[in-house]
Amino acid sequence: MRKYKFSINGNPFNVTIKQLSDDHALVDVNGSEYNVDIIDEPIHHKTPKLTREKAVATSERRPIQTTSKVAASAMGSIKAPLPGIILEILVKESDDVQTGQTVMKMEAMKMENNIQATRDGIVKSIHVKKGDSVLEGAMLMEIGE
Repeated sequence: MRKYKFSINGNPFNVTIKQLSDDHALVDVNGSEYNVDIIDEPIHHKTPKLTREKAVATSERRPIQTTSKVAASAMGSIKAPLPGIILEILVKESDDVQTGQTVMKMEAMKMENNIQATRDGIVKSIHVKKGDSVLEGAMLMEIGE
């Protein structure tokens, strides 16, 4: 709220601007409220006005399906979900693996993360070794048939 003191033809006025938008204002003049339409140039604020959409409530809760860089490609590649350090490799090349089996452990954001096989198959190649630092999306391992 901004407060002003005006003198018009020698008469004092205490004016408080209660609400202000680009084309409308709610002002209090000597205790009386007035809705004022602004006809002149709109006031340009230094800070943008932020609005939030109202949330829509639903009675049915369904899981959200997302795609991730961890998802396997047609060749069965496993990629790093986050930047981190490889702590342990639990399989070797030519090992059989099942979907969901933990094949590697990596530290990311000070947490230990299990990296799991994205498909059934045989480990064709391992692109990292224990202690390697990897970036998000880096190729860790390939699983084939």
